[in-house]
Parts: sequence; structure tokens; C-alpha cells
Amino acid sequence: MKDEYLNMMICAEEDPELYGIVRHFLQHEVSAADRLSVIDRHLCVLSALMGCQGADAFEAEVCDALAEGVEPAIIRETVYQATAYLGIGRVLSFLKTLDRVLKAQGVSLPLALQGTTDAADRFERGLEKQVQLFGEGMRKQQTQAPHPRRNINRWLAANCFGDYYTRKGLDDAQRELVTFCLILAQGGCENQLRGHTAGNIGAGNDADKLYAAVEQCMPYIGYPRSLNAMNIIDEVAGRLTQQ
Repeated sequence: MKDEYLNMMICAEEDPELYGIVRHFLQHEVSAADRLSVIDRHLCVLSALMGCQGADAFEAEVCDALAEGVEPAIIRETVYQATAYLGIGRVLSFLKTLDRVLKAQGVSLPLALQGTTDAADRFERGLEKQVQLFGEGMRKQQTQAPHPRRNINRWLAANCFGDYYTRKGLDDAQRELVTFCLILAQGGCENQLRGHTAGNIGAGNDADKLYAAVEQCMPYIGYPRSLNAMNIIDEVAGRLTQQ
């Protein structure tokens, strides 16, 4: 992260020691370890900041991403994807921050529409996307799950996957990477993180890429959640290798 955006998070004049520690860590150690593309790195950090509710750092990261050439539509799709995994109550402030930054930089809103489904086909297309990413077992969730879970399972297919995963702007691998970082940054969602670790690997994001994603998120979410995520990557990748 460039100095001008880092200073949006930590004022160098008011907290020079912490600013210096974080600046060195981000710009020298974490940056030197980066194995992701520019876009993927920003997708990971933006997602992690939403997941951990890092509002001030999110604004700085949006500015840094735009300065490095990440398209506004890509950032917006990352925020939209977060809605299914954080809930609209936790996403609204980030959406408002993004819109404010874009307007300040002269970007005309609304951006081009990216949706590809409608009320008639969102369930079917969402279910197909679930099956594509997570296997045929997803179909059974619609017919064989206990009755109290039927509504949520249908909403997962129609809303989470039909409304969001079918959108343009991010491909399947990018959406799964975003989702992985959203979940790991929240903590307490280990079962879902296991599922989306497998989903990432199936979408083409191998274990090494997921380790790299965790490394780029770590300064913003801390060591405990990062180490937990790496343990889950080891567990899931090991299990898939044995299959």
C-alpha cells in the first residue's frame, strides 16, 4: 500500500511508531512475499477488510486498488459478492464508502449492469452453478434435506448463487477467492471455510494460491485467523489429494 493511502489508516504525524512498523511490514515483508496478481491481491485484501469490518482500512485499500488500475466494476462486484456472506447489514457501509470514493474520483454512477439472471431462471441457474463448483450432491440439498432447512437451501441456490455467482465482472475462480477471504476474515465459520477451500481448488485456485491469499490478508485480520485458515487449507488439500 502506498504511503498516502497508508496514512489514511494510520496518521504518521500522530502515531509515527505504529505507522513505521506497519509501513515496513506491508511494503517490505508482505509485499516481497506476494505471489498473486495485482487484481487478485486487491480482491483478497478488500474481501478480508469487509470480513473483519475494517472500514477505515477498506477506504484506503479502495483508493490503492484504483491507483493500481483495478477497474471500479471489479471492486463493486467484490462488495456485491460480500452481501451473501456478510449480510446486507454489514455490507452497506462498505458500499456507501465505495460509491463515495468513486464519485470523488469522477466515476459516473451507476456502473454498467452485470446481472445475468431474472426471477424466472435464478434458481435453476444458481443450482447449476452450485453443482458446477461443489458437485452433484448440491441437488440433493433441494430434495433430501430436513424440512426446516429447505427454505435456506433454496435461497442458497437462488439468491447466493443465482443472484451473485452468475453475475459478470468476476469469474468463478475470482468469486471463490473473494468468498474464501470473506469467510476466513470473519472467524467462527470453519465448516464454510472448508467447503469453500474445496470450491476454490475445484475452480482452479490451488493450495499454494490460497496460502498466498492468506499471507496478503494476514496484516489486516491478524495471526490467529490466518493460522486457522492455513490449517484448513492443509486439511482439505490433503483430503482431496487422497481421493
